[in-house]
Amino acid sequence: MRKVSVFGAGGHAKVVIDILQKSKEYEICNLFAKNPGFTEFLGFPVYDQDHLENFEIDFAIVAIGDNWIRSKVVNMILQTKPKLNFISAIYPSAIIANDVVIGAGSTVMPGCVIGPGVRIGNHCIVNTSCSIDHDCRLDDYSSIAPGSTLGGGVKVGKFSAISLGAKIIHGMSIGEHSVIGAGSTLVKSIESFKVAFGSPCKIIRSREQGESYI
Repeated sequence: MRKVSVFGAGGHAKVVIDILQKSKEYEICNLFAKNPGFTEFLGFPVYDQDHLENFEIDFAIVAIGDNWIRSKVVNMILQTKPKLNFISAIYPSAIIANDVVIGAGSTVMPGCVIGPGVRIGNHCIVNTSCSIDHDCRLDDYSSIAPGSTLGGGVKVGKFSAISLGAKIIHGMSIGEHSVIGAGSTLVKSIESFKVAFGSPCKIIRSREQGESYI
């Protein structure tokens, strides 16, 4: 089995750890976090990620829910370990069409249904019980929250987040760094750097790069 280091020690990490524990391919050897303040999490040793040079790491996954912070941690890791391999974590019960492409470092959680022709980029999150219909595209570091539904041919730009229970009708496009609010119904494409919510979904304001959406 391949030994994996998990970066993150919070709620999202709990789910990723659960997925990896159900896998017959990977074995978790340790966790890393920023100034963790504790030495153990769910029975695994936790180390300060600022001291990666002291560790041999071949495989890793960044288990941090915030898209922007996740990207910063990935970049930090690659500066110290440029040859490190990022794995994907896919829950066994997820229903995934044969031709779906899932990038390195991405997570697919329990109850997800992903249709034919879907392309999921690197370090994305497809959260619990999401439905992603045919030919959708999720760019790097984007995320789909629990219970969300994407119709066919939807495009989600880099770093954008679809919140809890949102519904995106077929053919819509969401630009980079945008957030669609919980329970929204998107019937019109949204450009980059916007916050939008409601049913029908409307743009509420602009959004800065890296701004928290949780």
